[in-house]
Order: sequence, then structure tokens, then C-alpha cells
Amino acid sequence: MALQYINEADILDKRVIARFDFNVPLKDGEITDTTRIDRALPTIKYILENGAKTLVLMSHLGRPKGKANMDYSLEPVATYIANLLGQEVVLSESCTDRGIKTLQTLSQTKIILLQNLRFHPEEESGDIEFAKTLASYGDIYVNDAFGTSHRKHASTYQINHFFKNKAYGGLLLEQEITALNKVVGKPAKPFIAIVGGAKVSDKIKIVESLLVSVNELIIGGAMAYPFLKAKGYQVGKSLCSDDDVALAKLLLKADTGNKIVLPLDHVTSLEFGGAPIDCDNINIPEDQMALDIGPNTIQLYSEKLRQGKTILWNGPMGAFENKAYANGTFSVAKVLAQLTGTFTLIGGGDSVSAINQSGLADKIDHISTGGGASLEYIENGSLPGIQALKFGLDLS
Repeated sequence: MALQYINEADILDKRVIARFDFNVPLKDGEITDTTRIDRALPTIKYILENGAKTLVLMSHLGRPKGKANMDYSLEPVATYIANLLGQEVVLSESCTDRGIKTLQTLSQTKIILLQNLRFHPEEESGDIEFAKTLASYGDIYVNDAFGTSHRKHASTYQINHFFKNKAYGGLLLEQEITALNKVVGKPAKPFIAIVGGAKVSDKIKIVESLLVSVNELIIGGAMAYPFLKAKGYQVGKSLCSDDDVALAKLLLKADTGNKIVLPLDHVTSLEFGGAPIDCDNINIPEDQMALDIGPNTIQLYSEKLRQGKTILWNGPMGAFENKAYANGTFSVAKVLAQLTGTFTLIGGGDSVSAINQSGLADKIDHISTGGGASLEYIENGSLPGIQALKFGLDLS
């Protein structure tokens, strides 16, 4: 059964309830990065412009642990969306507020944003009665929250039970699936993946999955040091647990095609965030920790990336938040931005943050809004929320 998208639905005079991912960063009650809301805007506008009677928006924000905590209120989101659309967005007191259905009968109320879903423990536990309450606000359900579709939560999974043949993917969800299928299906070769970040244990499943399909797997960031130690090199005081070294040994053993590519040199320091030291050797002195890849590694990685036809990037090459250790990460961003005839996809919060900081985001073919979700999609070829949307959900 093919997944239906919102542009295939008849929404004229229908009540639409739509799940989005408005989990945006806040500082002093202000949104510091509006990307996730901006990316959802085409779906919101499409629903409104095609005659929906009412539109109920729902999302989580942060981790309030199942309790109402106004530090995680969606009020800044409601204000931002209202300003973008030039019309009122009513924020409910809670997701189970009895006044929501009354609001839906008022001609002047068009858009309602439910207060944070995660103020209710039933959201994360996937409670069916909570899903039923949410479902009662709509005739049609739309999931445009790719970033949370890997969770079996009430608003992305169980809710599908109440919308047989009336559940649709949003326009952003469609973009995500189309782009990721270029990596999951039969990617144009050579297919090169760049994986960075802090721990091997966090990404062992994606590395195992990629080893099957990639031509080369470039490792950077703190993830590289357990691999180097597993191969007998010295890593000094670099972040490197025994568990990660054990996992790296298993992955190196599984890498029968010698696809894994590791750093040749480093930028190190005597302490985290300290003055940078150029380490022109693969071995890291015992009193130093590596915090970025060195110039020879940048050259090697750049040469390999220029040969790729499909490139997936997940995870930075170093502690790029500090300018002294950002050269490796931004060099990768620059190479990807210069490629022509290559499909480039970035997934994962830190990589997305890096490409945005570099000012090169518009040169990348697709930047995923879901870090963990994009990795799980690549590992498994789908996500629970997408499967439920596609086939419905029988809870009997």
C-alpha cells in the first residue's frame, strides 16, 4: 500500500489534526533556531489554503518528563507561527482541555496549537485513550513530524488506529522519505558515508548497516580514536572507552572490504578546549587529547569525497563549537558544497548545526530534520510512525 500524502486528500471543510516537530531550542523564552518550524510551514499553508475548517497543530518540546513545566511551553512557537501566517494561533491549556472542541465550533478560530504533548506521560507511553482524545479533534490526520516518527508515541503511532484511510504524510515527511530513499535504496556509486560524533556505541548499528552498502566509510570526531586504538595506535588522553574499543575491533573485523577510513593526523591539546597543537603523526602523545582531524586527514577525506556520487554525512570531525577545532568539520562542509552531480544528504543535529554555521546549507541537496530518525530510517528502511501511517494500525 502506497503512503498517501496531504496533497492527495480532500480537506475542504474538514477538521485536520497534524503532528509536527516544533522541538526548537529556546533561550530565555526566545526561539534561537526556527528551522524546524520553517520547514513545516509549507504543509501548514497547504492545509489552510485548501479549505480546512480548522487546523489543530500538535508537537512536543524538550523533555518535561510527563509534567506541565512552563519552561517547555509552546507559547513562543504559537507566537512565531501567528506572526508568519498573519493570523491568530490559539494555544490550548493542555492536550485534553475540554474547551478545544468548543474553539473548533467558533468561526473566528481557525488554528489551534495544543500545549506540549509531553506534559502528559501518556504521550511517550503510547496510551491508546490519550491517542483517542487527540484523534477526536480531527476528521483527517497528518504526520509531518519525521523527527519523531521513530518513536511509538501516542501522537505519531497509536493515533493512526482512528484514521483508517484518513491518515496522510505531510510535505516535509515526503521530502525526507524521498531523499533518504536515495541512500537506502540503490544509491548512485561510489557511495561514501562520513560518520563522526562522540561514541562508537551510539552509532554501531548505523556503521554496521553502512558497511554493507558504502564504498568507503570515513570516520571522524571522537569516534575515530577507539578505531585507532583497536588498530594498535596511541590515542593519548583522547575520548576513548574500553567498550568502544571492543566495538571498534568487531567493526574492523567485519570490514572485509577495507572500507573504513581513519585519520592520519590530528589537532590536539593538553586539555579539552585548551590551546591547539598540531600533531602530524597518527599516534597521539600520551599527555595530549585529539580534538579535530589534521591537515593531511582533511586532504585525504576531501579527495575521497570528490569521487562520491552519493554522500551521507552524520557527525562532526571534531569539537567544532570551538573555532580552534572547527577546521576539519568546516572543510568537509566546504567540499560537499562544491560537489556537482553528487547527491548530498546531512542528518544529525551537530552536522546540521555545522552546515548552518558554515553558511553553505543551500548547497546541500537535503538536510534532514531528524537526527536519530534519519539514522534509524537508513538502518531499517522505514520507521514505526511511517509504517503505521502507511498501513494503519489494528489494536484489536
